[in-house]
This record gives sequence, structure tokens and C-alpha cells, in this order.
Amino acid sequence: MTCDTPLSVIDLKAARGSRHALLREVGQSGQHRIEALRVLILGAGGVGCPAALYLAEAGIAHITIADSDKVEASNLARQTLHTAERIGTNKAQSAKIELARLAPAVDVCAIPEWVDEEKIAFLAQTCDIVIDCTDNFKTRHAANRAALRCRKPLITASAIRYSVQTAFFDFSQKDSPCYACAFPEDDELDVKASAVGILSPVAGIAGMIAAEEALKWTAGLKTLAGSLLVLDTLTWEMQRIHLARMPNCRSCGCRADRL
Repeated sequence: MTCDTPLSVIDLKAARGSRHALLREVGQSGQHRIEALRVLILGAGGVGCPAALYLAEAGIAHITIADSDKVEASNLARQTLHTAERIGTNKAQSAKIELARLAPAVDVCAIPEWVDEEKIAFLAQTCDIVIDCTDNFKTRHAANRAALRCRKPLITASAIRYSVQTAFFDFSQKDSPCYACAFPEDDELDVKASAVGILSPVAGIAGMIAAEEALKWTAGLKTLAGSLLVLDTLTWEMQRIHLARMPNCRSCGCRADRL
């Protein structure tokens, strides 16, 4: 094959997964599971873009990505799937355009609207795992309740200033804590990059951690499940905080199917 001969879709798929398959913990069987993975990503911003990019480049089967916002010039420094030409375009649709260019074999569904708990639960039914990359607590709690209802694993990832936070909740396990156990709904105030700033690569780190956790879970590797990872990129100090299920949690504490 010469350098001018285009690779077929099958050849590209095999090439994308070749380095994964070499990993003893993943192997061919783990890579086959990765290739069948279907992911719901909430948010096509600074965290959602790199998460979607790395999952698509890994050759997963399907990405549903939801976002109601439009691309702005201030987004371009960190929201890596968007371009200056698509300023004013819905972010989910812009992400789909770029993912189709970079990984055409991956099926991408864009949801160009704000999604509430019912919509998230509906979308999650057709996916294997939910990744919350939003920047507001209202949607994070809605995603938590929806994933809990559907018994879908939930990864939540956020980035602000120099800080990354990523947590994994495996709702296939009855004793798993939920997002509200760690962050009660009444005790939170939204802090957004538009108000306090963010160093551009920090969002990329958060998205890549979320993508790695999704791939590890799919391949059967040990994950962050049941814990919160906090990384301060200004000092490179990292903490892994083990989370406990709260019996009086308003989201999961009174659910009969979790007793």
C-alpha cells in the first residue's frame, strides 16, 4: 500500500484500536467492547469537546452529544471541536460536524437543545454510559437522577480556573453513592469560567480524564467508581476522595430499589 492509497473504514478501525489491543489489561476483547460503546455526553464545551474527541478517535460506536448553546469567539481557546467559521452555530451541531470529519465511522447524534431529567433519561436508555460535562449544578443533578433511574454509570467532569474535578458513579452497584451524596442540591452555587476564568488546557485535562474513565470501564479495568478526583494544575497536587452513600440523600437515599 502506498501513501497515496486511502485506508478503508475497516483498516482505519483496526489501526485506531491497535495500540489499545497491545495493552495487557485491554487486549482484543477489551478493544472489541470499546468499539461497541455508546456514550451520551452532556455539554459540548471545554470539557465535552475533548471527551468526545478522544472517544471518537478511540473508535467507539456512537456518541449522542447535547448542548443548547451557540459557539462564541471566547470559546475557541479551549472548546477544541469548534472553529471560527462556526461562530453562531449550535455547539452540539458544530461538534458533530467536526467529529464527522475526524472520525467518520463513528455515529454522532447532535441534540441542539437544553435537556431536562426526562430527556436525559430517554437519551440514556440507548447508551451505555453518561458523561456530564456541563457547567451548572441544575443539569448535573438532573443527569444524576436520570442515570440513577436508568442504572447507567455516570461520569461527571468539570474544570474551573486551574482546577479539575472528576467523579464516577456506578449505578449498577446498589451501594454506589450518587452526585447528590457528595454535592447536596441546596448547598451549591454555580461558578463558571465566564465569571472567574480558566486556563485553556485545564478543560482538556478534565475531558481526557472523563474519556479515559469511560474507556477503562468499558474494557473492564478499574475506574474511579465511588470516588472524586481533584487535581490542582497550578501546583500539580492531586487528591482522590472516596465518597460514601448518604442514607438521607434526597436523590438516592429513599429509593426502594437501592435498599
